[in-house]
Amino acid sequence: MNYQEIPSPAFVLDEKLLRKNLELINRVQNEAGIEIILAFKGFAMWSAFPLVREYLKGATASSLNEARLCFEEMQTRAHTYSPVYLENEFDELMEYSSHIVFNSFRQFEKYYAQTLQADHKISCGIRVNPEFSDVATDLYNPSAAGSRLGVGIENMPEELPEGIEGIHFHVLCESDSYSLERVLEKFEANFGKYLHKLKWVNMGGGHLMTRKGYDHDHLIKLLKNFREKYDVKVILEPGSAIAWETGVLVSTIQDIVEHKGVKTAILDVSFTAHMPDTLEMPYRPKITSASDPTNESKHLYRLGGGSCLAGDFMEAYDFGHELKIGEQLVFLDMIHYTMVKTTMFNGVNHPAIAIWTENDELKIVRKFSYHDFKSRLS
Repeated sequence: MNYQEIPSPAFVLDEKLLRKNLELINRVQNEAGIEIILAFKGFAMWSAFPLVREYLKGATASSLNEARLCFEEMQTRAHTYSPVYLENEFDELMEYSSHIVFNSFRQFEKYYAQTLQADHKISCGIRVNPEFSDVATDLYNPSAAGSRLGVGIENMPEELPEGIEGIHFHVLCESDSYSLERVLEKFEANFGKYLHKLKWVNMGGGHLMTRKGYDHDHLIKLLKNFREKYDVKVILEPGSAIAWETGVLVSTIQDIVEHKGVKTAILDVSFTAHMPDTLEMPYRPKITSASDPTNESKHLYRLGGGSCLAGDFMEAYDFGHELKIGEQLVFLDMIHYTMVKTTMFNGVNHPAIAIWTENDELKIVRKFSYHDFKSRLS
């Protein structure tokens, strides 16, 4: 990828890296005999879906808008789950859904009869809470105490209601196969008695199988054994794994300010608007030309976003040289769980969206303007 060809600011997906991830994911689904589908909540860059469709035949949606996007751009009906469904949307939601997972038995009882009236088969499921997860950040832990997501074992009936064909759980976040193994031990202990009567089990997302060092053979064995033990279809729906390390956010230094010895390079991007997980998770993004500070560092700069939020910044990086206004900074791994969470807070313009093609050409997919900002408001 030739960064000098890329306008600033811009999110840029590398097609070659996306295909590499998809080939690995395809190997897992084929050898394990399972189905892996795309989670839009992690990656919804639909201009890349023609490539994704070569390997993945489905997607999961968490809203009417995502379900419609699946139908239109993935060209298939969605596996839909939402913490709650709205009466004025449910009929349309069914048009775009092949599977609908309910967060509670109350929601299932409210809407199940409607699913029987759809003009195509809809497979219904219930989300459960295994009440175990090794995710350390509560913001991303659906099994945290008091979670609103899924039915706990104490609220499960002796027999599942007629019409429930599957069980869904999701308790991982950028996790490995050994985390899944620990979850399955708890899941089977609590819910094993229901599994032989089901058609499918959806193990949710958070399976970061494209991260370096992931034990794919262990994952394949784990999934294959589970599928054969209960004679059910197994579904995974990773978000991060699809677009992990497949692209960047290109930015440019607009100004450099100093206060009480702290130098801050102010950029044409915003952490709160364009990289919100860096503040929410939080995590520290990598930059091509920078490293973490040491005792010997002489060129330390905070990085400031372009919004008015006081906390819109990252603590200092070591750039190894004196920064200059107009210098380009490239943030790595900015495609998953980034574009899907961006905002236009403060009226800060959205970075362009682009693809670096497999032919090593830059393709600008979308540029944003004042009308995009205004049309979101009233």
